[in-house]
Amino acid sequence: MHAVEAVVVAFWTMLPAYVPNNAAVLAGGGRPIDGGRTWRDGNRLLGDGKTWRGTLFGTFAGAALALALDAVAPAVADVVGVTLPGFPPVVALSLSLGAMLGDILASFLKRRSGRERGAAFPLLDQLDFVVVALALTAVAAPGWFRDTFTLTVVVVVLVLTPVLHVLTNGVAYLLGLKDEPW
Repeated sequence: MHAVEAVVVAFWTMLPAYVPNNAAVLAGGGRPIDGGRTWRDGNRLLGDGKTWRGTLFGTFAGAALALALDAVAPAVADVVGVTLPGFPPVVALSLSLGAMLGDILASFLKRRSGRERGAAFPLLDQLDFVVVALALTAVAAPGWFRDTFTLTVVVVVLVLTPVLHVLTNGVAYLLGLKDEPW
């Protein structure tokens, strides 16, 4: 696979996983998933930042984006000159839900390490949602996953995602949308 094609396919296929955590912030608030419970270390299981409303909204937003991408894929493919994979419903759901579950898992791990909400945790902050989204999709749609996420595409995702994460969070911080630049 040509390098430019790998970058385009990687970005395209990961969009439904890139969007959920950002969308969750828009609908955030409400009841925390952990219900205020603490772990045996005395720290919250997840914290107030992980809510049912945000998780459901983020998952829905990512899945809806995947379905919208399906609708525009032929036109975009003509413009960029790359064959773009479609998103079967199970993939739309697994990429977006996996991203949300990865962020929830990262929150759990942050609390176990004594980090407060919003504290930086390098690499985990940038790749948590990617790893779980890819793993869940590999289980939910193994054929689609094998056909789409070649080794080259996976490497591009693992390199591209931290760069995009740092850039988008930096912009959101400068615009006053985030309290911290990570």
